[in-house]
Amino acid sequence: MRSLKALSLVSVCALGLVARAEITPANFDQSVKPQDDFYRFVNGTWLKNTAIPADQARWHTFTILAERNMEALHQLAERAAAKGQSGTAIEQLVGDYYASGMDEAAINAAGIQPLQPLLDRIATAHTPTEIFATIGYLHAQGPRVGFVAGVGADAKDSNTQIFQMRQGGLGLPGTGRDADRDYYFNTDERSKKVREQYVAHIAKMLELSGWDAAAAQAGAAGVLRIETALAEVSLPRAALRNPYASYNKIAVADLATKAPGLDWSGYFTTLGLGEFKELNLAHPKFFAGFAKLVQEAPAADWQAYLRWRVLSSFATSLGTAFEEENFNFYSGVIAGVKERKPRWRRIVSATDNALGEALGQLYVAEYFPPEAKTRVLKLVEDLRAALGDRIRALEWMDAATKEKALGKLAAFSVKMGYPDKWQDYSALRLDRSSYVLNQLRIAQYEHKRNIARLGQPTDKTEWGMTPPTVNASYSPQANSITFPAGILQPPFFDPKADDASNYGGIGTVIGHEMTHGFDDSGRRYDFAGNLVDWWSKESGEEFNKRAAKVVAQFNGYTVLDGTLHLKGELTQGENIADLGGIKVAYAALQKALEGQPHAKIDGWTPEQRFFLSYANIWRDLQRPEEQRRRVNVDPHSPGVWRVNGPLSNLEEFWTAFAVPEGAPMRRSGDARVTIW
Repeated sequence: MRSLKALSLVSVCALGLVARAEITPANFDQSVKPQDDFYRFVNGTWLKNTAIPADQARWHTFTILAERNMEALHQLAERAAAKGQSGTAIEQLVGDYYASGMDEAAINAAGIQPLQPLLDRIATAHTPTEIFATIGYLHAQGPRVGFVAGVGADAKDSNTQIFQMRQGGLGLPGTGRDADRDYYFNTDERSKKVREQYVAHIAKMLELSGWDAAAAQAGAAGVLRIETALAEVSLPRAALRNPYASYNKIAVADLATKAPGLDWSGYFTTLGLGEFKELNLAHPKFFAGFAKLVQEAPAADWQAYLRWRVLSSFATSLGTAFEEENFNFYSGVIAGVKERKPRWRRIVSATDNALGEALGQLYVAEYFPPEAKTRVLKLVEDLRAALGDRIRALEWMDAATKEKALGKLAAFSVKMGYPDKWQDYSALRLDRSSYVLNQLRIAQYEHKRNIARLGQPTDKTEWGMTPPTVNASYSPQANSITFPAGILQPPFFDPKADDASNYGGIGTVIGHEMTHGFDDSGRRYDFAGNLVDWWSKESGEEFNKRAAKVVAQFNGYTVLDGTLHLKGELTQGENIADLGGIKVAYAALQKALEGQPHAKIDGWTPEQRFFLSYANIWRDLQRPEEQRRRVNVDPHSPGVWRVNGPLSNLEEFWTAFAVPEGAPMRRSGDARVTIW
């Protein structure tokens, strides 16, 4: 998945600042029966009366809380900037970065000049050898061009850090994890139009950097040729769900035959790596194609591509013209957003992305009380026990596999609120003179920090999220679940709310993340986070039969008035986690209610309030462009199907709301599925 104190308050629970966790009847649509469409019964009036803000692609619980959280982070960043050199080292780091980003006049005056060394280097790359050497140079500076490389945990030996190379280098419909190879080949009219607009966007960016219109147009066409060739040898997004599809450990010496004709030794030296013997060449077909492309594509195409990728990587730091052009395509064309966010919001978000644990330290000190952490940790243990009970009771899993599943569950580590050990920023030096240079300095610092891990033991206590983040996650290689401070607030969690509301909110989130350890991808890792098959053949087959039902169920759902089907294979992990998370949280609630009166609140039983709370957290509005993008690239289903999809399988829900046979919210026979 992916704050809150009122700013006038000082050390009160940050989790009760935005709203209470009580269910809100004013949001209900009483014209809809729970048995027909539970999502709209709970959220229908909110959906009708709420408009997506002009600067948002989507408006749902996570973005609402994250945007409110920006107010708190803004105050912290402004305060740090005002202190200057009189603040702590962390405050100065945050303050200098934030102040440099807010100095729009200086950013506009500098333009692309701070990036000139990178652009000059690209302009001198005329031969395949020079092009590949330049790619290595850029990787050390931050921009991810051509492919993705870095040090990370060995999937089959998660305690060891090895060098890894993966497919990458695309820009549609976004960069990095937002890129999707299918965007280059889809033949519908919308996709064709997006590609045309993409080429126009690239040309405009190249023009802004100093190229004349004709050169920019030719360069943009060359960029599309390079990216299309990379896309042709890239695996589809759904195929990447299988971790074995991204594991191919080889000797470094074998690169000469796997990706021939390239100076890999020189590349590793440029990155600052010492000698090492093995690496994970995650996607061999991609790198064979990449090596061929470096040697055969025109140098002019490569120069345009590399220049474009640098400009795109730093677009939000190069002044108003670049920032607006970047917004117009990636937010406007791709996601349908109407206007940019205020500058302070953009820079606060950038500060959180660039210096997450620095800003996070300031955030936690002021806005996150220790008692919240203690309360939610108790919930985690309740759900761990409930999931253990459910595993023991499974009829489709044999005893030997159950024993290993229970061992994995027991080994789960929990990261709650904020890290116990903060990132060391002592080697990072920033100032207020140049925002884009600060971006480069941070990228270089993170690169050096990453490569220093080669051959070292994996630090599984590290976080992959910043404390203010409104989200949660499961890491299969660390076998850990993470709940940042940002999500521990209403409507997910409220220490003053009844158990049913909290179990239906944060409880289902906790159960969801735990179930990820046993979804179609997470189940392939053992208790220590190693990629190994610990399932019996029979139990594995039984799981796959049930997972296939989940895929089929969600393949049948549509958005955009029935014109676009969900991708059940892409979303199966999240759908399995939703289905399991609700079951586990409900079982934990029943345990918590033992010996207590099942009193109604506002006319609702605890069981009903559990499901009302769950549906409440998934209220979700998306612009049509954003919904189309998410169906193609997001492994999460839209909010309506995260509610109606799993609940229609659950007898507990049918009982709570007296859902009759044949009702839309009651699946039956072979169509019904339960895994965990």
